[in-house]
Amino acid sequence: MTSPHPVRAVHWLRAHPRAFDALLAVGVLVAMLCASVTVARPPDGGPGFGKRDLPVHTLLLAVLACTVLVRRRRHPMTVLVVVGALALAELVLGTFSHRPEERHASFLIVLVVALFTVAVSTDRATTLRAGTAVALVFTPAAMVLGAQPWYDPANLGVFAWTALAAASGEAVRSRRAAVDAIWERAERAERTREEEARRRVAEERVRIARELHDVVAHHIALVNVQAGVAAHVMDSRPDQAKEALGHIREASRRALGELQTTVGLLRHRDDPVAPTEPARGLAVLDELVDGFAKAGMAVTVEAPAAAGPLPSAVDLAAYRVVQEALTNVHKHAGPEATARVRIVRTGTANDAALDVTVDDDGVGQGGGAAGGSASGSGHGLTGMRERAAALSGTCEAGPGPGGGFRVRVTLPLQAPGQVAPAVEHARHGGWCS
Repeated sequence: MTSPHPVRAVHWLRAHPRAFDALLAVGVLVAMLCASVTVARPPDGGPGFGKRDLPVHTLLLAVLACTVLVRRRRHPMTVLVVVGALALAELVLGTFSHRPEERHASFLIVLVVALFTVAVSTDRATTLRAGTAVALVFTPAAMVLGAQPWYDPANLGVFAWTALAAASGEAVRSRRAAVDAIWERAERAERTREEEARRRVAEERVRIARELHDVVAHHIALVNVQAGVAAHVMDSRPDQAKEALGHIREASRRALGELQTTVGLLRHRDDPVAPTEPARGLAVLDELVDGFAKAGMAVTVEAPAAAGPLPSAVDLAAYRVVQEALTNVHKHAGPEATARVRIVRTGTANDAALDVTVDDDGVGQGGGAAGGSASGSGHGLTGMRERAAALSGTCEAGPGPGGGFRVRVTLPLQAPGQVAPAVEHARHGGWCS
């Protein structure tokens, strides 16, 4: 089992890079001094450690070079230049303090560390230039000032160590860049996933609010009218009041049924209770119109397209548009208003669309289905805009050509899998003008 102490020490050194650089400088200094007093091949055989004298200039230059090495992270190129100058000075001074066979290139250690730092901290072009400069300067210097003759293959070791330092630093830098890119992509994917989740939650909240508004507003409007009728004729015409109360009971029953269906859709998928009633559509358009007729509003319907099969999303959207438009007529134009509903198919087979138009004569106090406002800023017209935009359709709401108010919605007849939600249009109010 791995001891926790080395792991803790590694984490501490990663958190304190200056301490790590100080320890590295001490280690490099010890290695340089050991190499400076060691003879590679002593003439009398045996170990060569301690068989070479340590001049004062070697000790001072080694300490200075390792002191500068502590700043390698912040100023990598400057440290490389300073260390290179000190190493070159040591080679020159070694020609005066040692015999040819005792000369050494121990400063190559600190030079390799400095070049490795440049490769890790900068880019590939800078590393190539720095490595080439070091090799061109110190390989000839080692050949001329070193212990071996200039033609000895051992002098190429300077070039090999230089190339190894540059290549190793470049590999470490590339790996760090790749790891950073992976982390960045992971973080960006996480942010994108969270933003997508928030967007979907917001869209679902809007959809639920739209469905609840369409269900509640329609039925409550009918209940309100019938309650007013019942209160008005309760004493004089009890039979009519009883009929109005029956309409109230029927409208409230339908409202509760649709609310139960809507709430059932919000249940968890593992919940055993699920809605069994199919989604409402143009197949029950007569039932919808009949409810308004019972409330005293005259509605004429021309809907040849309602008899044929429609995509479920288009069918529900068309039903809700008619429901909301008639509710607005009833609220703003009054129960004595006349509404005309027209639902037809337009276009060819490739660009077929369902055209839903609801007109009223605007004879009530509101002056039209939008309550006198052509902009239509209420929740009902906002829901129509969103429904049209979600199916890549268009919506028009405003004064009709012959007075009153007109709502016209065009919904493309595409397969459900081919319908692409137009989110940006929905955010800006769709195409409803």
